[in-house]
Amino acid sequence: MAYVDGFVLPLPKTNVESYRKMAAKCGAIWREHGALEFRECIADDVKPGKLTSFPQSVNLEDGESVVFSWIVYESRAHRDEVNDKVMKDPRMAEMMNPESMPFDGKRMIYGGFEMIVDL
Repeated sequence: MAYVDGFVLPLPKTNVESYRKMAAKCGAIWREHGALEFRECIADDVKPGKLTSFPQSVNLEDGESVVFSWIVYESRAHRDEVNDKVMKDPRMAEMMNPESMPFDGKRMIYGGFEMIVDL
């Protein structure tokens, strides 16, 4: 089965367009290096919870929205190969600079997941 990298991050609503542009550039690079899918979604119906929620997961502040993203690969080995190429791609350098990111990377959650159901 496929392998998925997942991300959840807080995005200032004033930076949605700059994030969209950055994500489109990143997505093109990931796809060029072999990722099967690259998806970026912005919260539309995510409410604060009592114990857990998307807003709580990133310590959402006023004026921010939650972004939920994922990248699909053939396998974990394929993910590692693709990410190695992406991180070495000179087009990524500016976008990886924390000062140029349109969001607070310290509050981003990410991880790799083995797919267990794929319908």
